[in-house]
Amino acid sequence: MLYLLAVIGAICVIVLLWRAFVANPAAVDERRVNRPTRPTRPSRRPAPMAPDDDPEFLRSLKDRKNPPDADDKQPPA
Repeated sequence: MLYLLAVIGAICVIVLLWRAFVANPAAVDERRVNRPTRPTRPSRRPAPMAPDDDPEFLRSLKDRKNPPDADDKQPPA
């Protein structure tokens, strides 16, 4: 039984070494069957930006807080 395990282990090591150093990957690719590729996922939408991180939102808040007056007068506080 011990000899059988040793032979199986030796075969595994030989196959791994052969695949790592001797096998030509280009030749292996030519023998493979061309399967259809898996459909790609649509690209993810960018995550929504929080209002306090959005410069456009902050700018609009500033404009809403201090609207330009036609008379160039400041509103009463």
